[in-house]
Amino acid sequence: MKDFDEVISFLGDYGRFQILIIFLLSLSAIPCGYMGLIVVFVSDTPEHHCRLKGNSNRNSTDVQGFQEQSGWIGPDSCSRYTLDMNRTQTAEMSNDTEQCLDGWVFSSERHTIVSEWDLVCDNAWKVPFSTSLFFVGVLFGSFISGQLSDRFGRKLVFFVTLALQCVTALIQATSVNWLMFCTLNCLRGLGQISNYIVAVILGSEMLSQSARMSYTLLCHSVGFGVGYALLPVFAYFIRGWRMLLVASAIPSFLLIPTWWVIPESPRWLLQRGRLEEAELVIRRAAKKNRVPAPEVIFKAGECAELMQSNGGDEQTYTYLDLIRTPNMRNITMLGVVIWMSSAMVFYGLSLNTSNLNGNIYLTCFISAAIDIAAYVATWLLETRLPRPTLLFSSLTFCGVMLLIIKLVPEDMNMTLQALALVGKVGVSVAYCFIYVIFTELTPTVVRNMGLGMFSTAARIGAIICPYVIYVGIYVRILPYIIFGTISITAAVVSMLLPDTRDCKLPDLLSQAKPIRGNFNVRVFECNDV
Repeated sequence: MKDFDEVISFLGDYGRFQILIIFLLSLSAIPCGYMGLIVVFVSDTPEHHCRLKGNSNRNSTDVQGFQEQSGWIGPDSCSRYTLDMNRTQTAEMSNDTEQCLDGWVFSSERHTIVSEWDLVCDNAWKVPFSTSLFFVGVLFGSFISGQLSDRFGRKLVFFVTLALQCVTALIQATSVNWLMFCTLNCLRGLGQISNYIVAVILGSEMLSQSARMSYTLLCHSVGFGVGYALLPVFAYFIRGWRMLLVASAIPSFLLIPTWWVIPESPRWLLQRGRLEEAELVIRRAAKKNRVPAPEVIFKAGECAELMQSNGGDEQTYTYLDLIRTPNMRNITMLGVVIWMSSAMVFYGLSLNTSNLNGNIYLTCFISAAIDIAAYVATWLLETRLPRPTLLFSSLTFCGVMLLIIKLVPEDMNMTLQALALVGKVGVSVAYCFIYVIFTELTPTVVRNMGLGMFSTAARIGAIICPYVIYVGIYVRILPYIIFGTISITAAVVSMLLPDTRDCKLPDLLSQAKPIRGNFNVRVFECNDV
């Protein structure tokens, strides 16, 4: 009995149809790249000090000399020296201090939600909280997008979430208070991750094995990295957070007309028993590739198992199927741990850009360039190393680099920054690669639900990471120690995964691969299913 890849092998690997799908879906990853990390600039805390009472001429916002000005206004940004109003303006201030009763003055270098709503001192907790709410939206998006796209189709959910990502960013730019901003931040996170995950699934299910690797590891991931790299460029020229959100919504809006170009996943159509529609997608692909299509593409005997037809009744799958069989249960548990850990470290290092001493725009751009280089390296290595080995090596490398930071004196800022960025190479490889290995491990009938479950676990890690970063205010290297420890723990767990290199995508729950019970068991063969 032929599987799906064998049936459509006459299309080839890189015809005009496949190249078009790879290009368009990779473009959709660009908005996901900067939408997920735009908080670095939208929620950044500019330099600030207390506003002086009754002395507007001293409340300058000029960037030059701002730190020097802050020094004589108060001992820190949350208090000010009391001013004797009976003395002249040039008299020395008292050594007594008081809270910033008249608000704060922020540097005019950039305008963020922090300077908009005075989210400093007693209200500083609102900054990581708003970031965590974005990832709460991402969590819900990860959870519901899987079941929705398995039920209603990959294409519909892809474009609905694309539009949601665009519209929420535009409305968020008009936020009148912090509460409205947080609510829309949550909705924007829901659209961002749902669109990203469904794009990975949609492309993976329409491409051959070799093209699938190029798309997932190289094109789609690089698209995400390009979006991340464009973020500091846009933020450098657009210093206001409202207009930055407006600019971020435009690319998503421009992609909506691709509805008439991107087809539904033929694998999903087969799973729903829509044989004629699946054949129509393949025939149109053959026409675009200028290759002849067989008179009958999906023969009844060959696709009966794929269509899951049991007496004409359509079988429905739920999240319980992810733990129903021993093999799927093991894969699901390992996936939850690895995804949660990888996402926490990846977003923790990415969002911590503003806390690294140096130019925030340049540091963010270098971080994005590192991600792109890591994606290319992953693509080059995935055919040369077993999947678990590559994942283990990348997470271990990240963990070691971050733990070395503990040995570096805190005044060596450049060394700390270099180690953090080098360590990010490892977790960037891992965070890119987990989409590939778990796409290959999860059967088609529950693939989107499976990746949705794993991504949900990842968002729990992402929700926690802003607070891990926040403790760096008190102990600067502590976040790196936490992230390094988590990375090494995930690396150890990853060695239990089966190797899926050169394997075909499983379609049924019965084709899920067993994990490795110990490091001495034989590697699972692709033809063991």
